Amino acid sequence: MFDLVEFRHLKYIAAIAETGNFTRAAERLFLAQPSLSKQIKELEDGIGIQIFVRHHDGVRITPAGQMIVSYAIEAVKARNEIIQAARAVHGGTIPALRIGFSCFVQQDVLRSLRDAYASLFPGCPMQFSGGDPAQILRRMEEKSLDAAVLPLPISGEQWTVDQVASAPLAVCMRADDPLAQQMEIQPSELAKRLKIFRNPDAHPEAHARLLEMLAEIGIEPEVSSLATTPSDIQWMVQSGSGMALIDQKTPLDQSLTTRPIASVNWTADTAFVHPVHAEHPSLPVLTRHFRKMNGIAPAKRTSRRKHADDLQMTLLA
Repeated sequence: MFDLVEFRHLKYIAAIAETGNFTRAAERLFLAQPSLSKQIKELEDGIGIQIFVRHHDGVRITPAGQMIVSYAIEAVKARNEIIQAARAVHGGTIPALRIGFSCFVQQDVLRSLRDAYASLFPGCPMQFSGGDPAQILRRMEEKSLDAAVLPLPISGEQWTVDQVASAPLAVCMRADDPLAQQMEIQPSELAKRLKIFRNPDAHPEAHARLLEMLAEIGIEPEVSSLATTPSDIQWMVQSGSGMALIDQKTPLDQSLTTRPIASVNWTADTAFVHPVHAEHPSLPVLTRHFRKMNGIAPAKRTSRRKHADDLQMTLLA
């Protein structure tokens, strides 16, 4: 039964759904309208599912048909993107993929991106460029970078944002701190000692959200030390300037340790980001690869979850 659904059927279904009309779809497909209607009716009968309800002025998609329509549109889009990219590889016309990244992104994420690109686009160069998220986003707007790997949150309708990594967020302290003897840190114990933060100018949205979430558990920190790199944070903690929040996967100096905060389950999330109207031919294929790896549905550009337990702690990711 399932073998009855050929790629041409998916192309027909996508065209009908997008035009809302068999006649307009037939014109787009360079087919006669009766032939298109007949082939869709035969397909529906063969698989036992009515996809479209015909009306004199168009069509309505059935609930079951919507599942098939969504698949058809995605399949046609994927095929077109892959063929376009393959042609560019064959013709040697793919330019270097310019990737920006934050120093707070774990190196294994960057290695995974590099390896995926090398596998999908053999022989095609990739160039990395570090910087602050705010700076990197500006460079993508200016088209001097094609994409980036950045801590979340990233908002704005101009971006396609796909999460590619996540790690627990923990308190970083000296290993000889008395609180290091505890399995977890109570918010009341952290309140007066959380003083080291990443420079807010580097990622204003993440800093603002971090302060909001801390306030929700009764912490209004005294921000007295600002860091620009992960090593800055660790040095400040070592020097006794206070405690910090870091990605639990961050390699630590042996004089430091981490502990979770009691009663919270915060994570530092990392995303692959590029403009919605991406110009580099590899980006749709890379994005699809990451979504498949992470088992997620295609993103609707960028989304922001509003509740504290859902929004991710990303200032120090």
